[in-house]
Amino acid sequence: MTIKAFNIIESTLREGEQFARAHFSPADKIAIAAELDAFGVEYLELTSPSASPQSEADARTIAALPLRAKVLTHTRCHLDDARLAATTGVDGIDVLFGTSSKMRAFSHGKSVEEIIEIGTEVVRFVQAQGLEVRFSSEDSFRSEPDDLLRVYRAIDRLHPQRVGLADTVGIATPNQVFEMVSLVRRNVDCDIEFHAHNDAGCAIANSFAALEAGATHIDTTVLGIGERNGIVPLSGMIARLLSVQPDLVTKYRLDRLPELDRMVAGMVGIDVPFNAAITSETAFHHKAGMHTNAVLNHPSAYEIFDPAVFGLERTIMAGHRLTGWNAIRSRADSLGLSLGEEQLRALTAEVKRRADTAPLADDELDDLIRGWVPA
Repeated sequence: MTIKAFNIIESTLREGEQFARAHFSPADKIAIAAELDAFGVEYLELTSPSASPQSEADARTIAALPLRAKVLTHTRCHLDDARLAATTGVDGIDVLFGTSSKMRAFSHGKSVEEIIEIGTEVVRFVQAQGLEVRFSSEDSFRSEPDDLLRVYRAIDRLHPQRVGLADTVGIATPNQVFEMVSLVRRNVDCDIEFHAHNDAGCAIANSFAALEAGATHIDTTVLGIGERNGIVPLSGMIARLLSVQPDLVTKYRLDRLPELDRMVAGMVGIDVPFNAAITSETAFHHKAGMHTNAVLNHPSAYEIFDPAVFGLERTIMAGHRLTGWNAIRSRADSLGLSLGEEQLRALTAEVKRRADTAPLADDELDDLIRGWVPA
C-alpha cells in the first residue's frame, strides 16, 4: 500500500528525557531543537511544563526560538496542566489518557464515560486558546477496541488535529497495529498519530504498519531513546521509508543524521549503537571477500543506500582473515601500487596467514603491500 502522508513528531525533548541516562541542560535542549529543525522535522514535542520549574522554563525557551518546526508539549489530559502549557508559547498541546483496563484500574481510576467527559473539556479548552490539539489513548493495544472507538468518536466530533494510538508497553505486532489503525481510520476524520515503544523490538515495523494503515504522524526520538528501552529511532524510521518509498523522506536533510545521532549520544553518555541504521560506524563497512568483490564491482550489490546521501563513505576492510584478493588489490590501487595476479594472490595468502593471529591495522597492511612490490 502506498503511504500518502508522513510527518515526524520528534520527541527527543519529551520521550527522550525519560531515557534512564538523559538529563538535558537548557543548552542541550536548544542544540537538539536547532539540529532537529535543520534536519527538517515537522514537529518538536517537549516535556510537560507541569513536570518541573525547569521544564516550564525550557518549554518557554524552545517555543520562543525561530524554528520552522511547530513546537508541541505533552501533558496529562488535565485542565490544570493544559492551562499552564497554553501560557508557554507552544503551537500545540498533546494530551493523553490511559484507556486500558490496567491504566483505568491502577493509574487514574476513571471510567470510559469520565475519560470522554474530561477529554472533551480539555480539548475544547486547548482549541479555545487557538492551539493545535492531539488526544491520545495510552496503552491502546491493551484497551478494548469498543472502548477506544467510543472515546475516539467522541473526541473526533470536536475536530482535533489528531488522535493518537500508543503502544505504551511495546506489546503490539505489526499485524495488530495495521488492524487497529485501520479500524480507527474508518471511524475518525482527523489525522492519526502513532507512538511505538520498542520493548519487543518491533517499534519501526509497527510504525511502518501504522503508516500503511493510514496513520499520518509517527513519534520518534534520536537513537530511539526513551522510557525503558525507548521508541522509534529517527534514523531507523528514515531508513525504513527510504528503502521502500524514497519520496517520503526527500524533504529532510539526510546528511545531518550522523552528526545528530553522535551529538545526542554524547549528551546521554552512550555510543551510537553498532547496529543503528545508517549512522553506526559500521553501517557501510564491508568485510567478507565475496561481499567486497561485489561491492567493488557495483556497490548496490550489498548496499540499499548510497552512503553519500548521508555524507558518509563506505569502507572496504582488507586486513583480516576473511579478506579476498579483490579487497587487497583495491587497497594497493589506493596506494598507487600495481600487482600482478601471482603477486596479488600470494600477498592475499600472507595477509590471511598473519591475520589469523589478529587483524592488521591499516598502516601495517599498507607497509606489507609496499614491501611486496619490487623496488
